[in-house]
Amino acid sequence: MDKEKSDKKDHILDVAERIFSDVGFDGASTRLISGEAGVNMAMLNYYFGSKEGLFLAVFERKIASFQNMLQNIGNDENMSAWDKLQMCIDTFINKVVVNNCFQRLITREVSINKTGPLSEKLTDILMVNVLEFKKIFVEGVATGVFRKDIDIEMAIATIFGTKNYISNSSQLASKLLGNDVSDIKYMDEELKPRIKNYLKTLLKVYLLNDNDNSK
Repeated sequence: MDKEKSDKKDHILDVAERIFSDVGFDGASTRLISGEAGVNMAMLNYYFGSKEGLFLAVFERKIASFQNMLQNIGNDENMSAWDKLQMCIDTFINKVVVNNCFQRLITREVSINKTGPLSEKLTDILMVNVLEFKKIFVEGVATGVFRKDIDIEMAIATIFGTKNYISNSSQLASKLLGNDVSDIKYMDEELKPRIKNYLKTLLKVYLLNDNDNSK
């Protein structure tokens, strides 16, 4: 795809992400999105095929960029599983942003109350990055860096659950922390380093074999 087509496609996805986050999948229409993006319906259908195709493309674009980061870390043969996990936590927490379009979109469309083929497809897309974390945990157990009796799934839930509490329950998190978590300066300078330190300290005690706890 040449640069002009790529730029046009990205522009449509940017507009679609904003509209889907504002009014939801059911409230949006391809006609509304094409109008806001300044393209005709034929072009939108050519790139994405349908509203569902466009919706999934919004998710896939966001997830793919993060997946590449995690894969590059996971494939680095010069790092131990613990070093990889620490770097993945840093990368993951760096992406915590409250009230941005994509976060609102996830909150709106991926919930325990939504079922059906579309919800299942969205869950499968989001699971891609969960599985990248799982590979590192499995490697850690296999190489003896992590204890063999760890609960991998619950450890992953701890990482994602901590992040999701901040992102999806911003009012509660703000009350708990005594600061507005939607404040970018506070988030970047204070909260993100705090979350990273908390997760690494917690997981170090839980995961590492006793003879590795000095790391």
